[in-house]
Amino acid sequence: MTNPSEPLEGAPLIAPSSVSHPLYEAVTDACRTVYDPEIPVNIYELGLIYTIDINDENDVKIIMTLTAPGCPVAGEMPGWLVDAISPVPGVKSVDVELTWEPPWGMEMMSDEARLELGFM
Repeated sequence: MTNPSEPLEGAPLIAPSSVSHPLYEAVTDACRTVYDPEIPVNIYELGLIYTIDINDENDVKIIMTLTAPGCPVAGEMPGWLVDAISPVPGVKSVDVELTWEPPWGMEMMSDEARLELGFM
């Protein structure tokens, strides 16, 4: 058995976000305006946004996933996110990367999303 205070080896499955950046809250608010057309919950609360990385020049990089690889809006949703974040005052550029690792699961949803969908 391992000691729980020891760090795990290897890279984390989800890269950390720039939570201390001054634009972080405004960017997450913009993410909350984008909805999955098949599920009446925004993509942030669904847990589809894995990482929000904002550098010192205010370039925003989003790493996100979709509920399934065959999602009918897979080609469109990253653009919707760029369109939502780009107008945030102070944002210089937005890059959205799709990933399938780790795969999305219902456990990634926020409590708010679970409540909205009747899972709580």
